[in-house]
Amino acid sequence: MPESLKFHFTPVDEAHADEKNVHEKASTDVADTIDILKKEFPDGISDVVVYAGEYTVFVTRDSLVEICTALKETLGFSYLVDLAGVDRFTEDAPRYEVYYCFVNIHAKKRIRLKVSLDEDDPVLPSITRLFKAADWNERECYDMLGIQFEGHPDLRRMYMPEDFEFHPQRKEFPLLGIPGSLPLPPRTPEGGLTMDPFAAARQGSPVKSYQEPESEF
Repeated sequence: MPESLKFHFTPVDEAHADEKNVHEKASTDVADTIDILKKEFPDGISDVVVYAGEYTVFVTRDSLVEICTALKETLGFSYLVDLAGVDRFTEDAPRYEVYYCFVNIHAKKRIRLKVSLDEDDPVLPSITRLFKAADWNERECYDMLGIQFEGHPDLRRMYMPEDFEFHPQRKEFPLLGIPGSLPLPPRTPEGGLTMDPFAAARQGSPVKSYQEPESEF
């Protein structure tokens, strides 16, 4: 595993009380569903957060598959809308979160699950056997953040080459990338690989395309 890149932590503003959302929809009021989950999985739910009328249920890693199964097979949330990861990079909480958005089409309800993961153990069970739509979402989360999904049938990178050493959506990854980490094709017919596509932003001299006019930069 490559050495972690340096990152300077910037504290965030203190949270303030949430005002009632005038655009709040009935579809996000799933208090009754959450009550059922709490009763069935008393040790599987660590927290429930309500923001702008939307419920987020924090579940434990060990209970994730069971809760997803109950949502689909018992409670009617058979449509996985989205699945993605977040790098919170806070000092007093687990670094990563993976969220799952489900919809009960017939009841016109939606619910969000979240799982928190420590930096030194970013591993979750795959839910692809329950929701085929999770396949590419889990692959993208793995590619961009390095979250491992155990049991995934084909956990390969989606965007970056398999030998790429970094995960671009981690907070320590520079916005302009890392020079030399991903050589790009030549910009001229006889030129070499482009080792830094943003050389001008680093006070360097980018290679000009053979179709580009000469300039003073």
